[in-house]
Amino acid sequence: MKTYSLDEVQDELLGKQGTPERDKFEYELQMDLIGKAIKQTRQERQLTQEALGELVGVQKTQISRLEHSASNVTFDTLMRVFAALKAKVKLQVELPHTNLSFG
Repeated sequence: MKTYSLDEVQDELLGKQGTPERDKFEYELQMDLIGKAIKQTRQERQLTQEALGELVGVQKTQISRLEHSASNVTFDTLMRVFAALKAKVKLQVELPHTNLSFG
């Protein structure tokens, strides 16, 4: 029986790293994890979706969508949610000839 490494299985099922299919999967996974982290933090702080929405200035439904996947949210809204939850945010952008860090 042949055994496969995790990298081999991921390459086969999701595509090799750097391919559009793999990049899309990894992006969606990251957005899902951000949404789950927001929900967990909101619940730990004993905030309802409605209360968090009021702090951020959006409707409860937008908080619900954000918690299920952060991929359909503006950067501004996401940053306001992080601020309302008192999250420490660090952002690093690397472009050719430029390296920017925020937070």
